[in-house]
Amino acid sequence: MSEQGEAPSGATQYPEFRLRLPNDGPEARGRLLSDKGTNGSQKFVVLAGSPARAEVVPSFPRRMPSSYRLRRRLIDEGILVESARLPGWLETTRDVECNSPSAAAEILVGRSANGWTEWKSADGHPLADFLDQVWWGRTRAWLVRGSNVSGLDLVQRLWLPEGVVSLSARHLRKDVDQGSSKDRLRAAVDEDYASTATYNQKMQLVEDIHAFLSRMRPGDTMCTISGGRLHVGEISGPAEQVDSEDGRSNLRRPVDWAGQGHPYDTLPEELQQRLSAQHDVVDLTAVKDLIDGLGLSDQDLIEEAEATDRDPSVEIPAITARRELELPRPTEELAADLLVHDVAWLQEVRDLLWDERQLVLYGPPGTGKTYLALKLAEFLGGGPEQVKLVQFHPSYSYEDFFEGFRPQEDPETREVAFRLTAGPLRELADLASREGNRHIPHFLIIDEINRANLAKVFGELYFLLEYRNRAARLTYSGDDFALPPNLFVIGTMNTADRSIALVDSAMRRRFAFVELSPRTEPTSGLLRRWLEKEGRDFEPADLLDALNSRIDEADFRIGPSYLMKKGVYREGGLERTWRTKILPLLEEHHYGEGLDIEKRYGLAALRESLG
Repeated sequence: MSEQGEAPSGATQYPEFRLRLPNDGPEARGRLLSDKGTNGSQKFVVLAGSPARAEVVPSFPRRMPSSYRLRRRLIDEGILVESARLPGWLETTRDVECNSPSAAAEILVGRSANGWTEWKSADGHPLADFLDQVWWGRTRAWLVRGSNVSGLDLVQRLWLPEGVVSLSARHLRKDVDQGSSKDRLRAAVDEDYASTATYNQKMQLVEDIHAFLSRMRPGDTMCTISGGRLHVGEISGPAEQVDSEDGRSNLRRPVDWAGQGHPYDTLPEELQQRLSAQHDVVDLTAVKDLIDGLGLSDQDLIEEAEATDRDPSVEIPAITARRELELPRPTEELAADLLVHDVAWLQEVRDLLWDERQLVLYGPPGTGKTYLALKLAEFLGGGPEQVKLVQFHPSYSYEDFFEGFRPQEDPETREVAFRLTAGPLRELADLASREGNRHIPHFLIIDEINRANLAKVFGELYFLLEYRNRAARLTYSGDDFALPPNLFVIGTMNTADRSIALVDSAMRRRFAFVELSPRTEPTSGLLRRWLEKEGRDFEPADLLDALNSRIDEADFRIGPSYLMKKGVYREGGLERTWRTKILPLLEEHHYGEGLDIEKRYGLAALRESLG
């Protein structure tokens, strides 16, 4: 700490910065120093006479313990005292030198703060604009792995104790410029790692170094994993090259690490998905709001927001991000609309979807599998906009289903070229994972799911169906991809086409199976309930029951959907439907047996049996 009236060392190249305290409070003043602390972050001086809030938010001690301890020490030593000129506020009695702009802001506002954006020049420009960085805009979040670098856990050995994050970059030439373009880095890496890395390793190394040098900047959130815990901090300075032990940490950035970390198994599933990406450097910006809310209750977040000048009508992002996914409970009205015998049956299907996320409705033809899947998905998802249907067939492939290269015409040049194109699952997954959609259920209906080569169609997605908290590297794009938690899959399976017994064990393990069979409810009484609703005679239901009683194999019994159409009840419609729709199915089933189909299953024979 420097005495009041002294010119802060190293401050001449930066203007004076100001920090407006919450609720239109007074302004604090400070200067950024060119001098750096022990971890490489630029120091910041809060000038004497700067006001500070009299209280802190309840979460401040556990969220930013080092800044809380510094604030308490300043109060105990009489450096931060009640202000005589600003009643209700504290005031610094001398200049206070802090390790970073964020720490300087935090001791004044009594909460976590991003000093790189909250300290502003007299004309309103954030402090970040005065640093030599490539670009600014919204702060980002990053994961850098350090728990196993050449056999050492650098997180515990170096990063947390010394307040840094690092990359190895053992063979990278000296004095690589911060802000270097990918082209310049690619040329340097190609030459420097010519004999020590494969082509793919060099490509990934360029991505990692470019992110570390040119995309990260002070104020960004930094994450790492060690000992089963996620550690979170804030980047507090520029990157630098140093000589390190065995070249394990030659590129470094200062980081203000916060607290003791968070147990990995308690993290939100979507955050676990992103953290499972197998890269040394991962952009976590898509889940930054989830990271910001770790360890904090909704009330904590509300109190922190109230300690700023935030518009109270705007939702708090960290609270919005953690809105829980819900599947609505089926109602009696839905059961009546679908002619299901008991709402408890629909409730069980809903619970299976909630637990497994994948479900197959299987049964003979005409049992209403696709209709029920669509109606149930629209109810649970809140409308048809959240539902997409695809139909599998023998030539269906991974490229059709998820992503692949397909010929496309350029609208300007009219030339045709192969371009990576998303399939229906990738499109729906991207929609479900957008901000604002993550708490809304989305459904993919796969009709005739057993008619395709499932192992060929699903590829690495088989793994993701079972391990929803993990990501996998995609075959074509090379992206790390995870199925969103709010994406549900409902398949339909015609057992007359291919028996459920022939489905491979991998699919049986990943899907729950629900039977729709004429021998059991809700299908067995469906036609009778429909006829009653329509005010019609029950003869078609009696005939269907008599027909199915003569079919020995359950997979080939006839569903009620054939007789739930208006055309059946026009003049001669029942006979026509029986002759052209139902009997051909049974002829195929008994092909080669020499059975008289008309004599056994015809309307005349069935009516005679019914008396």
